Amino acid sequence: MWKLIRHGLNGNKPLPRMWRTHDLKDSYDVVIIGGGVHGLAAAYYLAKYHGITNVAVLEKRYIGSGGSGRNTTILRSNYLTPEGVAFYDESIKLYENLSVDLDFNVLFSQRGHLTLAHSDAAVRTMRWRAEVNQIQGVNSSLIYPDEIAKLCPHLDLSEHPRYPILGALYHPPGGIIRHDAVVWGYARGADERGVHIHQLTEVTGINVENNKVISVQTNCGTIKTGMVLNATAGWCSLICDMVDVKLPITSHPLQACVSEALKPFLDVVIVSGSLHVYVSQSDRGELVMGASIDPYQSYSLDSTLGFLESLSGHMLELFPSLSRVKILRQWAGVCDMTPDYSPIMGFTPVEGFVVDVGWGTYGFKAGPVSGKRMAELIATNRTPDLIAPFYLGRFEDGALIGEKGAASVGH
Repeated sequence: MWKLIRHGLNGNKPLPRMWRTHDLKDSYDVVIIGGGVHGLAAAYYLAKYHGITNVAVLEKRYIGSGGSGRNTTILRSNYLTPEGVAFYDESIKLYENLSVDLDFNVLFSQRGHLTLAHSDAAVRTMRWRAEVNQIQGVNSSLIYPDEIAKLCPHLDLSEHPRYPILGALYHPPGGIIRHDAVVWGYARGADERGVHIHQLTEVTGINVENNKVISVQTNCGTIKTGMVLNATAGWCSLICDMVDVKLPITSHPLQACVSEALKPFLDVVIVSGSLHVYVSQSDRGELVMGASIDPYQSYSLDSTLGFLESLSGHMLELFPSLSRVKILRQWAGVCDMTPDYSPIMGFTPVEGFVVDVGWGTYGFKAGPVSGKRMAELIATNRTPDLIAPFYLGRFEDGALIGEKGAASVGH
């Protein structure tokens, strides 16, 4: 508030750039590949908590141009496994204080999150998730149509739909956030602490000698470094291929769309796992809607009519009153999916090459916690307990973290 007042009294002079432009140095202590929320958060926490400021963040396009700018801004921690719940709960707590921490308003609106159940089996799953959440200290509970009607009276709670709503998992801490504000805030915070952010800088190769990283090749020159963090989304396996690290990941398009602006009526986030659809209302009045990943592997960012037809039909099953609402725009991103719908974080067989990848459709929710814990891993050369279950070797060891029941829709 006081910054806005001072800016007005100064005659509305142009504000300084949020982050600076630097020449690419010959060497950095840490090179982070990926200028989204994960990479920028890791750089910020490396500088803030560990005093490591000789860090380069490399982004082949512009900051936030990948998954961080293409997601639908939903935050929650009501996952299914104890490992996932604890991890995402720490992220929610970091998000709650992020505006103060970064001295930048990230517009976090904790409006509540409803995951609808349309069958007896789904109700049992929601009860299971609620109990796991409560044991972990996360505010979640199973509620029924009478309570749902109070939270979202516009839902069709009758018995007429093909999939009647029998109950829902209610998660009050969940909500939405302004994704570009999060990216800009982390970028500004990292820059203020000495981190170099390099946009339009594409990684073309990673040089390894004696199974140890020695440098990174880019379209702007070669950087000597002993530590590389792969924090990319959509193309993480291509970066790992540069050091011959194989990942059990497939990449799929994920589509979303927004409607024309409407008067505020939707105070909670609505998700239906059975219908594979989710919706929230932005501060501008638009309905932000999406579904699950496309059922084929691709790096395509094209939108499709089939997605729009399917989503519209399911939306009208939930909200018949929206039949005359127009779609404003549509877009797509690329998601890296693992077999157990959980991320891959930590060390790899190549010394000095660590990963924060495989985030599927739920990576933005984990931006702060993954950045903080990966920064700790890099600074201490130890894996923090919170992310230890997400190690790469779990797929060979049979130690999977099955989050499909809570992440198949992704929101």
